[in-house]
Amino acid sequence: MELAKTNRINALFDFYEGLLTSKQMQYIGFYYQDDYSLGEIAENFAVSRQAVYDNIKRTEQTLENYEDKLHLYRDFLERNQKIDSLMTYALDHYQDDQTLVKLITDLEETED
Repeated sequence: MELAKTNRINALFDFYEGLLTSKQMQYIGFYYQDDYSLGEIAENFAVSRQAVYDNIKRTEQTLENYEDKLHLYRDFLERNQKIDSLMTYALDHYQDDQTLVKLITDLEETED
């Protein structure tokens, strides 16, 4: 499994988990977070590997569709990038302004 895809699906799952069915949450959680094989998941749920595979593929597409419409993950990444740039600028130009650094740090922590 490709690491970039795994990281993306895990991130999308974090944002949109509450919009998934219980079965979708379990399958994606076992597959991407707990690194279960299709066979292990199938055995746990007494279904075929194909059923697990189909569910995971549909759920991946569902997560991507949510992101296409809502942009929560994209916006999160953009905000973090801007916060990082702001912090770099503040440390380069206002390193003695501890209030500014604290405000940026607080902002950064609200994103996590």
